[in-house]
Amino acid sequence: MRYISTRGEAAPRGFEDVLLAGLAEDGGLFLPESWPSLGAAEWRALRGLPYAELAARLIHPFTGGALSLEDLQGLTRAAYAGFRHPATVPLVQLGPRDFALELFHGPTLAFKDVALQLLGRLFDHVLAKRGERITIVGATSGDTGSAAIEACRDRAAVDIVILHPRGRTSEVQRRQMTTVLAPNVANLAIEGSFDDCQDLVKAMFVDAPFRAEMRLAAVNSINWARIVAQIPYYAAAALALGAPEREVAVSVPTGNFGNVLAAWAARRMGLPIARFIVASNRNDILARFLAANDMSVRPVEPSLSPSMDIQVSSNFERLLFELLGRDAAATARIMRDFRATGRMPVPDAAWRAASADFAGFALDDDATLAEIARWHAEAGYLADPHTAVGLAAARAHAPADPGIPVVTAATAHPAKFPDAVERATGLRPPLPPALADLYAREERLAVLPNDLAAVQGFVRAHALRNAA
Repeated sequence: MRYISTRGEAAPRGFEDVLLAGLAEDGGLFLPESWPSLGAAEWRALRGLPYAELAARLIHPFTGGALSLEDLQGLTRAAYAGFRHPATVPLVQLGPRDFALELFHGPTLAFKDVALQLLGRLFDHVLAKRGERITIVGATSGDTGSAAIEACRDRAAVDIVILHPRGRTSEVQRRQMTTVLAPNVANLAIEGSFDDCQDLVKAMFVDAPFRAEMRLAAVNSINWARIVAQIPYYAAAALALGAPEREVAVSVPTGNFGNVLAAWAARRMGLPIARFIVASNRNDILARFLAANDMSVRPVEPSLSPSMDIQVSSNFERLLFELLGRDAAATARIMRDFRATGRMPVPDAAWRAASADFAGFALDDDATLAEIARWHAEAGYLADPHTAVGLAAARAHAPADPGIPVVTAATAHPAKFPDAVERATGLRPPLPPALADLYAREERLAVLPNDLAAVQGFVRAHALRNAA
């Protein structure tokens, strides 16, 4: 298994190099040169496996022999041993065809834990074998940062710096990052939006001398290993609901397009997913694109679902590359135009192909609160704002065939957004016992302007101090 860049100018490489590189040198994103595929009998053989075993078996083809199945099984078992639910990613039925796939039972109460708890162990495994050290830089709109920090804290060969938009995460999200006082962890609050943070991270990766000096690596969903580690939970849900004999649809609250892209990758492997429903908040660039081929950037507006407060969805580039028949030159040209003009000129045929499989949906804050209240009243279920948007999208775009169940990715624990949940239901969800003292913990962070040189200086000082 080798990996190629969506922009065609980076040399193909194996899984370990893609894991450590994150972003390709040409600014593109890595994808497998060819997609592994499972037949119906192979999918049936996976039914009933413990989640860690299922994950290892589905991820292993993407490693191209870089890890043995036995080594990968050890890593997945360790990654998911600390999750609070014995099913790791339990499926909860809310209505006749409505299901919530709870992805928030990891240490930081968000779906990012499912991938990042494994990613941290993959980094350790590869770095120990190579005798190398890396510096991880990442941008977060709320959940990736805390999950990445938790996965990488106190690791001997990893330094990590996470950028978040100042004042634009929930208090729980911020504190989960800034109260980890491990010496290899640093937090930067950037005066700007998540897109500004993401741009700073990408700029550091395309600065070749800085990238080489710092040995930069990525934990955002620009890192292919993040995407591949999310494929198994869609398989777990579909298999539990009757796949491969029965189709399912998925509704995914998403801003950066990575989580729904993982579901799409599962279908490329042969999983019968009938429809992908892309749920957005008022930052509705994905919904506008799918409805009318309008991929145009607007100012980011803060919302009750901050993890979706994004206008530049990085992972869409991977889907675009596939929609264009893997034409790297066309992909690179379209992405350059998008960066220059704020508008993405997607060819009509590619847009029609996307809208045939993907349905877009957007919900404002008032309607999000109403959706939280509705599910609590009808099913006794407390949904966080992101999950509520996903549930509303599932209802709006469920397939016409009532025999096709709709699985909504429940991406965050309601206790991460207690103010919104309390406004909607009158109930304030408590933090789990392991985080009960979160509001009393000491915080540590630095505040910087949206300035590349200042951020690079901070990253360099942090990494060099720890390497000394």
